[in-house]
Amino acid sequence: MIDYLLALATVTLAWWISTGLVLLLNRLGLQWQRGSMLAVTVLVILSLIYLPGRSEDRSAAGALLGFGQGLVIWAWLEMTYLMGVITGPRKTACPSQASTLQRFWLGLQTSLYHEISVITMVAVVVVVAGDGPNQVAAATCVSLWLMRWSAKLNLFLGVRNYNSDWFPDHLKYLDSYTRRASMNWLFPVSVTIGTAVAALLLVQAMATVDPFLRSANLLVSALLSLAVLEHWFLMYPFGESVLWRWALAAPADATSSQDVTDTGNVRRLQVPKHP
Repeated sequence: MIDYLLALATVTLAWWISTGLVLLLNRLGLQWQRGSMLAVTVLVILSLIYLPGRSEDRSAAGALLGFGQGLVIWAWLEMTYLMGVITGPRKTACPSQASTLQRFWLGLQTSLYHEISVITMVAVVVVVAGDGPNQVAAATCVSLWLMRWSAKLNLFLGVRNYNSDWFPDHLKYLDSYTRRASMNWLFPVSVTIGTAVAALLLVQAMATVDPFLRSANLLVSALLSLAVLEHWFLMYPFGESVLWRWALAAPADATSSQDVTDTGNVRRLQVPKHP
């Protein structure tokens, strides 16, 4: 159990920091966004280059590094969407009279290009990782992808607690595609399946003495546990925003006086610099 707690602490710290950094960078100026996007893109390229070798690394450290590679790749995918680099052909709010089916189709258009890029990147990671014994990077990306889709579908069907103010101004229109509801039919299915898979991986980790298998299963199990927790955040108000107060607390005068400009078809935020 100590091993699981250590893995959970490691994954939680990585999740907390990476989520906070993405939120923080998205509230800063265009120069920060461009610089961070370039830096993370370089890390993604390096991760993909070293992924084939990492997939042959059957050690506890190799499992942890594979997890880190998968997390970097996923952070890049999230940044491309939140910063408006890759979104979709539709960038306007949902008509109030739209039916459920129309709302789904229009909502899909808001992130169509990004959904394609996510599927493509996850497929690339799986292919590049090959059939080596260390599949932690691929498992990380696949797990995050599936749980992300689950969360988005829950938002579409209706959730009770949703921090729409976390979106930057150029993505505020996305709130019109979500619903507020005390419960939806998918939520119990999502948390049950996520919890069951996390528990299965935990049991497998506890049943083996192999350091690699133990670390690999524990890391992915902890990641799924946090993804399930995020689902619960959508349905019940736990005050989770306090976890990222340091990332969300951009200078008040900067956020209140930010200018929104159009660059081609992509809207971006420009925040005045402070002395």
